[in-house]
Amino acid sequence: MSTYQTKIHSQIRVPATYMRGGTSKGVFFNLEDLPAQAQKPGEARDKLFLRIIGSPDPYAKQIDGMGGATSSTSKTVIVSKSTQPDHDVDYLFGQVSIDKPFMDWSGNCGNLSAAVGPFSVQSGLIPPERIPENGTVVVKVWQANINKSIHIHVPIKNGCVQETGDFELDGVTFPAEEIQVDFLDPADSDSSMFPTGNLIDDLDVPGVGSMQATMINAGIPTIFIDAASVGYVGTELQDDINNDSKALEMFETIRAYGALRMGLISDVSEAETRQHTPKVAFVGKATGYESSSGKQVNSDDIDVLVRAMSMGKLHHAMMGTAAVAIASAACVPGTLVNLAAGGGEKESVTFGHPSGTLKVGAKAAETKSGWVVEKAIMSRSARVIMEGWARVPRETI
Repeated sequence: MSTYQTKIHSQIRVPATYMRGGTSKGVFFNLEDLPAQAQKPGEARDKLFLRIIGSPDPYAKQIDGMGGATSSTSKTVIVSKSTQPDHDVDYLFGQVSIDKPFMDWSGNCGNLSAAVGPFSVQSGLIPPERIPENGTVVVKVWQANINKSIHIHVPIKNGCVQETGDFELDGVTFPAEEIQVDFLDPADSDSSMFPTGNLIDDLDVPGVGSMQATMINAGIPTIFIDAASVGYVGTELQDDINNDSKALEMFETIRAYGALRMGLISDVSEAETRQHTPKVAFVGKATGYESSSGKQVNSDDIDVLVRAMSMGKLHHAMMGTAAVAIASAACVPGTLVNLAAGGGEKESVTFGHPSGTLKVGAKAAETKSGWVVEKAIMSRSARVIMEGWARVPRETI
């Protein structure tokens, strides 16, 4: 036994891996490595993750934790051997509030989903005989927040996860190896993909006005509105929205009343403690613009413009689950997203976001019970940034 282990320290160590997945970063944990109190949902787990990330932080910087002070970098993931038949691992996602003392477990993170596959392989959760010397292993993931299946195509070289490569993803500075992520049957199985029963609704928002909205539950519950209805074009970058307190208040009000209309909450006041879902996004017709990195996006490069709000701020790129919602809505003729993208039948859409462009595929079909999407597909990348132990004060849990 090491000298370290024989002493009682003021902090406890929790095995953890810091990973980038798509345009997000998060701290990944194997369920079995968590302290016993945190291996089940509840206050102990929430307190542990809040402290590891560095929340709540009234300064909104998360200086005393591993969070990056944005919704894209204030995330946690738990992975374990799957309890579901024909799945390899269970994946649970926790969105950590930056300045408030709560965790939101109501939805998935599509970007970090891409990292769950590599993490599972590297953590020994996939049987060695399944992993080729060179090729691809498909990791079958049960997304426990939303009870959905995700298939992650993990590239393997010389028996190890291939992380470096030349695949470029707008919103990520350095290239990496491409990972295909398949979201199977991404719509809510318990209700209609369009919870109001309509492709477009008139949404009345006190203090804002009445506007058309497409409300969809695919990938993640999302409220799509037309950019022009709230005074925008769809080419806006983060500073255009995030430096405008009135705009942020407006979008949060739209989100609250949209959540109520979608049946996600029973009173608008509940939206305050459900920050992760639903999302609000505004769409516009394809127009050229300069992305946040200075890259020129031409109107011919894209089908539609989309800007999405996440945890009260305009996202710097696009949430993976929101990309699934965009593709699903775009491929259903008659939605606001579909109309902004030119209308008609589609099986993929390329949209412009603040950091550049992204192409997402989806196959939608109209059935007797309504519209369904069989699968949504996107390309992402992932990389381990650091691995070891996260430390928190012993009194945390």
